[in-house]
Amino acid sequence: MSEGQSKWGQDFFDMVEPLRLKDPLAYILGSMEEGELFVFKYPDAVKLAGHSCPAISGAYKITARALSALYGNEIPVRGDIRVAVMGKATDLAYGPMSQVISLITGAAPVTGFAGLGRRFRRRDLLVFDGDHFEYNTFIFQRLDTEKTVSVTYNPDVVPEDPGLGELISLVLKGEATEEEHKAFIKAWQGKVRMILLEDNKLPGLFELREATDYRFPQG
Repeated sequence: MSEGQSKWGQDFFDMVEPLRLKDPLAYILGSMEEGELFVFKYPDAVKLAGHSCPAISGAYKITARALSALYGNEIPVRGDIRVAVMGKATDLAYGPMSQVISLITGAAPVTGFAGLGRRFRRRDLLVFDGDHFEYNTFIFQRLDTEKTVSVTYNPDVVPEDPGLGELISLVLKGEATEEEHKAFIKAWQGKVRMILLEDNKLPGLFELREATDYRFPQG
């Protein structure tokens, strides 16, 4: 580990495929040279959320699946993507999941960047569609082509250690032994590992479809 960098407790974090995007705003303002790429790794999502869990790992993979469907072999363009979260910000884990999606895509809620002139606006590119709740469903759209896809995440298909419920209760109450705490972490992060690295072995974990008939609400 290089000095000054975060030290992670799980080796598999760095095994997750990174996501690479170009961001024209970064080029205009000199954050990087033209053509260089933003590289997002799963630990970036962990830093944002402060923890690693099925919701945060799910949001990372949801974004990866959506970008692949929208761009194919092209490099995705950060800031040129619109996202609808199908529910209110307080539904499910939509709050922290949307923050991970925003970090990677650049799509932001009302707190986002207002733009330079008429360009590079990020504000209101991420919206919560509280009138049309769908379980763990997120809709992504390319602004240049208007290609639109829906991704639904079903974490219940991931096998879970049968002792996890009891272990988490002991940990949260402060009653777990050191060995029980280690067993909890192994079970908890084991589920995260499957989501991130074994998703192709879990049918139904992520369901992707085109969403040509969807109309984004106004931010």
